[in-house]
Parts: sequence; C-alpha cells; structure tokens
Amino acid sequence: MSLPYLQPYFGLSNSLQTAQAAGGAAAVGGWVELGRTTLGSAGDTITVSSLADKRYYMVLTDTVNSGTVTNFYRFNNDSGSNYSQRTSSDGGADAAGTSSPQYDIGLILNTYPEFTVQYLANLSAKEKLVLSHKVRQNTAGAATAPKRLEGVGKWANTSSAFNRIDAINNQSGDYAIGSEVVVLGWDPADTHTSNFWEELASVDLSGGTSDNLSSGTFTAKKYLWVQAFMEQDTSSITANCNFNNDTGSNYARRRSNDGATDSTDTSASTIDVRGGETKNRFENMFIINNSANEKLVIGEHIVATAGVGTAPNRTEYVAKWANTSSQITEVDFHNVDPGNYGTKSIIKVWGAN
Repeated sequence: MSLPYLQPYFGLSNSLQTAQAAGGAAAVGGWVELGRTTLGSAGDTITVSSLADKRYYMVLTDTVNSGTVTNFYRFNNDSGSNYSQRTSSDGGADAAGTSSPQYDIGLILNTYPEFTVQYLANLSAKEKLVLSHKVRQNTAGAATAPKRLEGVGKWANTSSAFNRIDAINNQSGDYAIGSEVVVLGWDPADTHTSNFWEELASVDLSGGTSDNLSSGTFTAKKYLWVQAFMEQDTSSITANCNFNNDTGSNYARRRSNDGATDSTDTSASTIDVRGGETKNRFENMFIINNSANEKLVIGEHIVATAGVGTAPNRTEYVAKWANTSSQITEVDFHNVDPGNYGTKSIIKVWGAN
C-alpha cells in the first residue's frame, strides 16, 4: 500500500522512483493541486473553494502577518460547534478544545510569519480527521529560535466531503499581501500526471561512503519537500543540515527528542537535527522557501537499530535559516561523528511554486 504522506509521487516509499525530473515521464497519481488562494490585498480570510472530492488532502499555509494575528480553520463554511482539537505548543502540555466553531491551531497571538503543513482524511460518511504541524518564525534573526506547534483535530461532519477550506484571523491584524493557502489532493484511483511536487534532486552514495550527503544544486522553488535515508556505516553518525553551503551562524532550531522538553540552538552554523548514534536515520522535512523571508523548516526524524528488541528514537523539530536575500538551492546533511553515511544513503528533493 502506498501512503499519501510519502507520496510526492510515491517518493521513498516506492523504491525511490524517478519521475518528472530531467524530462522523465511524469508519474501517475501523485499529489495534485486542487485550489490555491493568494491574497492580493491584506485580509482576515483566505478561502479555497470548489475543491474536488479526494480521499486525502495536504494543505500548505504560508502567512506573513501584519499586526496581531491568530489562525484557525473552517471547513465547508461551517461555523457551528462541530470541531474539536488537541494541540501542543513548543512541546508543552496538550491543550484540548471541544464543541468549537472552528479548528484552532493558532493558540498564541503573534506578528510573525508562519508555515503550516496539514493532512486531512476525507471520507464523506466519517468524521474528518486532521494532522497539523506549524513553524512560527519568532523574532527575526538566528539569535532567536522559532516556535513550533503540533495538533490534531476533527470536523464532526458525517454527511459531506470537503469542498471549501478557510484560514481565518479574528484579531486586529491582517494576513499580509502574498499570504496563501494551497490545497493538494490524492486518491488511490487517480491517473493524472499533473503532479504538484516536481523532483528537483536525487542523489545516493552508491559510489562510496561519505561524511556528506548533498542534494547538489537544484532549481529554486517556493515549497520544498526533502526526504533522506542516512545509513550508518562504521560508527555513530549525526544529521547536521545546512543550505547553500552556508556555514555562518545563521541557523536556529527548536526540537524534542523522544518526547522530552524542547531544546533550542541559536546562532548556529548548521541545523543540529539530532546528536550522534550508531543507528540508521530517516528524515522528512518541509520548507517554505521565499527569497525575501527567513526560510522556515518543519522536520521529523527517526533513528533505529535493526531488529525489534530496541525501540526507535524520534525527533520533532522546527528550524529557520536567517537568510532574506536568496532561495535554497542545495540541502546538505553533514556527519561530524567518527562514522560515515553508508552506500545505501540517499537524499531526494521535491519542489513547487
């Protein structure tokens, strides 16, 4: 079974198949853009309507905020008390809300740019389920770590499929010009070839082990999706990430290892995803890659030894690259421990504007 959250067009879940890159044949049935609304003037609502009925949705929200803003969602313009959610901000205790008139993942009022990635399960006869991950820039510059939020929610509608999604602010500020919501859809029966995610880079270490797993240079895109498998070769390995070969003190991150209290790292030369361990690693990362804004990252990371006798370890993190003059065109993972990335290691990058 192919899973939609590993489906730029089947991605690492299907033998790393190549598709749209370098003029190759387009893959069949990947994520397709169903609708997009980009604000041409500041406003409090971003509406994407007339959505096709798909089994799953991915929703990308990029907001640049003007004044004090919060963020919640409504589906099919339903403002009844038909939503509930459970969220955690910066790894803190869960906050639960029930019988709400919206799906609220704003929590804390803010004036900073935000990037949100959400998955929605859409079966008309069942309650609709939502998974959400958000990164908030926080104070500009690498001296301040970004904020993170993770949440789940449901819309207790069992009679209709999604056809409209609204991102709504109810505070005194506005979503600024250029803020947008993009809705993607995926269905097992899809046969289209107009995939949203275009393969930009695919690099493996089949030629030999290395301390560096690099995408090489790729075409700049507004939205990036990065997946990497890092094979542990001779000893422990790390996953320190940087962009465009920038090793200045221009990165900041916030992370939780195995559900522990968040730690932060600021004014750093890399994004320290997780420390060294003698285990294989898998990375899943989304990036909002606007040239004039700090680059915001949402990432999940797993490290694991072979066999069922030891549970895998997990890391959830957000990060930012405090560059406001250019887009990311290279992603590198550097190992600073004694081992190497093995020959089965691979990195793939997909992107879209």
